[in-house]
Amino acid sequence: MTKNRDEYIPALKYRLLTSLYDPLLCWVLRESKFKRCLVEQAGIESGHRVLDLGCGTGTLALMIKRTQQEAEVVGLDGDPKVLEIAKAKVARSGQEITMDYGMAYELPYPDDSFDRVLSSLLFHHLSRENKVNTLTEVFRVLRPGGQLHVADWGAPSNISMRIAFLSVQMLDGFKTTADNVKGLLPEMFSSAGFEEAQESAQYMTISGTLSLYRARKPR
Repeated sequence: MTKNRDEYIPALKYRLLTSLYDPLLCWVLRESKFKRCLVEQAGIESGHRVLDLGCGTGTLALMIKRTQQEAEVVGLDGDPKVLEIAKAKVARSGQEITMDYGMAYELPYPDDSFDRVLSSLLFHHLSRENKVNTLTEVFRVLRPGGQLHVADWGAPSNISMRIAFLSVQMLDGFKTTADNVKGLLPEMFSSAGFEEAQESAQYMTISGTLSLYRARKPR
């Protein structure tokens, strides 16, 4: 999760807070509910190869694998410390999930190598340049007809949600979150070449409006 190619920003901005990431998401954002809905939306099938982009501590990757045991699941994150947590969780679970180190805007995978790319709370950490580059990379690694499914902050559904989102912006930055709060992610997906880009659901949380998005690479 970065602001530019030279500066890496951990999930909660400060590395000392990494260990609090899981309990905070569980308590503040109803993590299990929105991630479960994201996985259901993705319609993952047996034999699909799925990338959890910005996998963090591996919660979403594990949920994907438990939902569809016959899918090949790969997680990728640019934070070595958070990857250690993810790998430990995967090992304890007994599931087979590959956890890779890498940046979202420079994916270490060949063209047309995934059927689904899922991402949770990654894009609001990226600068505009890295959002664009990440979407270019996602488009490249998806197979024709492959789908992108994203859970991230969206345009506030009311004034109270806008005020609540200020807490996220103060922690993660006003510049990187600007595209989210303006509701621009579907437009950015379309500009990257995706079709059927849309916001598919909204959740009101104590930190603002969390949205689900979907898009498809043309066949």
